[in-house]
Amino acid sequence: MIEVRPGGRRRIDRVLSPDYVGDVEQRGLDEVRELRDEAAQEETDLSYLRRMLHARIDIVRAEQRRRDEDGSATVVEELVGILSDNAVGPATGSGRYQTMEPSRAESHRRHVEALVSDVDLSDVMSLSGEKLDATLLAFESEEESVSTRRKQVQTVVDRLNEEIARRYREGVASVDELLAAERDGH
Repeated sequence: MIEVRPGGRRRIDRVLSPDYVGDVEQRGLDEVRELRDEAAQEETDLSYLRRMLHARIDIVRAEQRRRDEDGSATVVEELVGILSDNAVGPATGSGRYQTMEPSRAESHRRHVEALVSDVDLSDVMSLSGEKLDATLLAFESEEESVSTRRKQVQTVVDRLNEEIARRYREGVASVDELLAAERDGH
């Protein structure tokens, strides 16, 4: 479960703090962009964590299906198909084009592994039905938590983007200034 700690020092604590966008209209454009970029990075990291959880959920569900259908192929033999089913299927949720790379990929991997620390997903066939059910429940619960936080972060990113757009629309900021700043390396 991803907890948000008021006054915490983690990026998610800052981004989801009520004062993060509270006085955004009074902040400078560069600061608003920095806030937006920080929130967008958190969204990218949460999206990455969510994708990792989806892959594990798919593996566990595939093993449950294999057992229900008395299949003979192992999950490892079917892994490419299992993981590609969601990759080419219809999008669900509020996916957005990501221009950033995850900044904490290794810590996310460790987090997901710690959810079910005694389960080796490369050998899900050896798990009891009860353990498989518990594993699926743990991954699904965490995915729900991550999805909730991701939606909250997306709301923050949207609010910051709206403020930037408002400034351009009302002439408070200009594209010429932006281009000049980019030319100067800012």
